[in-house]
Amino acid sequence: MDCRAHILELAREKGIIRARDVEADGCSRNYLYEMHRAGVLRKLSPGLYTLPDAPVTEHSLLAEVAKRVPQGVICLISALAYHGLSTQIPHEIWLAVPKGSRRPRIAYPPLNLTYVSGLAYSFGVREYVMGGVAVRIYSPAKTVVDCFKFRNKVGLDVALEALREVWRSRKATVDELMEAAEVDRVSKVMRPYLEVIV
Repeated sequence: MDCRAHILELAREKGIIRARDVEADGCSRNYLYEMHRAGVLRKLSPGLYTLPDAPVTEHSLLAEVAKRVPQGVICLISALAYHGLSTQIPHEIWLAVPKGSRRPRIAYPPLNLTYVSGLAYSFGVREYVMGGVAVRIYSPAKTVVDCFKFRNKVGLDVALEALREVWRSRKATVDELMEAAEVDRVSKVMRPYLEVIV
């Protein structure tokens, strides 16, 4: 097998590749280093490579984090920004990970981790493909409800702005919001605010 050609094909197909992707197909990770030095691949961060002409978008960092932390789900401020539900600009990637999991060793981009378990972790996860990478992000309804659940972390003003915006933009229904609120156990907290807005 021509490993260089195979790695280029893998990079075209997946967008971002890791050393373990290459090794799983029987090629040495040393090819990645050589191809990077030759300018055939661009190094995003330790262990992550892409094609030099791969587009850099506002979502490139989300794809990079998704590749490095596959069990993570983009949440809270980062998910609000992705769905266009907030004026907040995240300066770090907000990520939900299973309770009890180790903190990912990532120097950049900075992560703001939320540890969640059970249905509160798995409910409302949607997958979006960005640059060939599957990125898991909570739905608009789950994201807004999470802001109420973690209002001490993000601020009640952020949660209220998100609730008004999700309703104004029709990105979630009352039923979707209440179902997510039941899962997150914040329906009593949210209901008065929801009644005012609806």
